[in-house]
Amino acid sequence: MSEQRMEHSLQAAGLADILERVLDKGIVIAGDITISLVEVELLNIRLRLVVASVDRAMSMGINWWQNDPNLNSQAREMAEENRLLRERLDRLETALAPDVLAAGAPLTDREARHE
Repeated sequence: MSEQRMEHSLQAAGLADILERVLDKGIVIAGDITISLVEVELLNIRLRLVVASVDRAMSMGINWWQNDPNLNSQAREMAEENRLLRERLDRLETALAPDVLAAGAPLTDREARHE
């Protein structure tokens, strides 16, 4: 019985070492899938997978999760604030549009969209 425990312990230690090395150094898996019919490309899928620790990923310049509103509460708050500010700006521009037209000033692209 102790032989099985020792073997299991060695396997777990070996797996832990491999995982630590992969997370420390990082690993990239890349592949492309293209589906064509009569030399016409119908579908192209590009797969890229990076496995690394957070520290290693950040040292490589990978930090997309910091700005993803689904993963970061601060990014979620900023996205909501941005949405509210855009709505407010749209209301202000709509309210000012008649004054701008009366003055004969050219409309900006954003103002023209509200016409």
